[in-house]
Amino acid sequence: MDSYSLLREFADSWVLLALTLFFVAVVFWAWRPGSRKMHEDTANIPFRHDDKPADVVGRNGNGHNSGAKIKEAQQ
Repeated sequence: MDSYSLLREFADSWVLLALTLFFVAVVFWAWRPGSRKMHEDTANIPFRHDDKPADVVGRNGNGHNSGAKIKEAQQ
């Protein structure tokens, strides 16, 4: 038996089994009972600063702090 046939047979049986078990483990890990809080926290990242107006945050178009906007907001 040449090496290609041996590796192909190994991949068809044991590697398929190993990858299936890995997939089941990942699904179980993602849906485990203690992960709900972590998933909800991650899902709410875009909404963390919704209660602040954009000009008070003090960012101009290129991401640097804008001192004038912060001073205007404080007055």
